[in-house]
Amino acid sequence: MNVKSFAGPLGERRTRFAILSRAGHALVGYLRVSDFVALTKPRVMMLAVFTALVGLSTAPVRLDQLTTLAAVIAIAAGAGAAGVLNMWYDADIDAVMSRTAMRPIPRGKISRGEALVFGLTLGAFAVVVLVLATNLTAAVLLAGTIFFYVVVYTLWLKRTTRQNIVIGGAAGALPPVIGWAAATGDVGLEPLTLFLIIFLWTPPHFWALALNRADDYERAGVPMLPVVAGRVATTRQILIYSGLLTVASELPWVLGFAGAIYGAIVGICSALFLLLARQLSRSIEADRRASHRLFVFSIFYLFVLFAALLIDDGSGSFSHMRSRMVAAASRFVPTSSLNAVRSACCAVNLNEV
Repeated sequence: MNVKSFAGPLGERRTRFAILSRAGHALVGYLRVSDFVALTKPRVMMLAVFTALVGLSTAPVRLDQLTTLAAVIAIAAGAGAAGVLNMWYDADIDAVMSRTAMRPIPRGKISRGEALVFGLTLGAFAVVVLVLATNLTAAVLLAGTIFFYVVVYTLWLKRTTRQNIVIGGAAGALPPVIGWAAATGDVGLEPLTLFLIIFLWTPPHFWALALNRADDYERAGVPMLPVVAGRVATTRQILIYSGLLTVASELPWVLGFAGAIYGAIVGICSALFLLLARQLSRSIEADRRASHRLFVFSIFYLFVLFAALLIDDGSGSFSHMRSRMVAAASRFVPTSSLNAVRSACCAVNLNEV
């Protein structure tokens, strides 16, 4: 046998094997990165970043673009760290809930130890970057938000009280305050108004989802309102909070730091929100569509409200940046959600009000 003729095919096979091996390692590395990204709850993180940007851009002080970018990265990292630490602690209940069973930790893609180290590192990075790029007030608010979401909500309230999402919603309402503080170094009436809007938006938004996931929460032992109080009490609370939300949403216009465009847009959207909440309160238990419509519309509602603030306040040299921010944020509102919003609008029956 010719040795060279034998070595040639063998060498080719080894080369192909080496290429495939490197490709396999690269694929595994990519999947690991995507699992770590999933831990940060990207959609929740982007909503937090968007509301923080509204707080930052409507502040009377203008930051340069590099400082703005650093602040955005820090706030995004802080929101991501809170999501990671939430998944780290909730891995046991995530495994028994159908909505969360495919998260990286329950699937065994990321260990709880890895998630803990990643979350703590990301959180520390976020706070350090924000204090170096902006000021101590914003950094303390960011650190407090992470602490509140992880310790107060996740470790304590979530598993002990039906008011978990009401009190815990304060963490999700703080990003616009952080954005304002990053620009100004203090906290004013305007960002506190935005805080109130998100705080009142959170219960109807989340309870609308929980109504269709009550079995999941009951199996996991989480005392969400639909589990411990039932559907009727939950829909009544949703209607109450929706009414409070429609009033709070007009405050930026009433107090004079938003104009007529904002007032008109929010007035229309708030009326539709209230109508959907009213329909939900009158729907039968077997009707899962009413709660789903309200849940989907609530996402669209918050985006439109904050986008309207940017548009209405979009004057001067900063207006171009604001329009780009709105366009970028709109990419994170899923097309399926927009389609569902159209369905929700068509489903409002004025005869039922």
